[in-house]
Amino acid sequence: MKKSLFETLLSFLLGISWAVLILGSLLSFKIFLDLGVFTAFFATIIFIFTTLFFILVLETMNLFRDAYEEKKKTD
Repeated sequence: MKKSLFETLLSFLLGISWAVLILGSLLSFKIFLDLGVFTAFFATIIFIFTTLFFILVLETMNLFRDAYEEKKKTD
């Protein structure tokens, strides 16, 4: 079954988002570590929640695309 361009792009963006989450959280912790451990931990948690929100948006788009494909198939 051939994937559509939208599905391919969505999968690519999800993979990039997970990579940004992992690398960005490590980088933000290292950057803010000079200001203290608590500040670094807090900044990293904020970054993680922000990135997880964008991942949730992409997953929701994927879910709605699947539901649309199923509805289109039954009609």
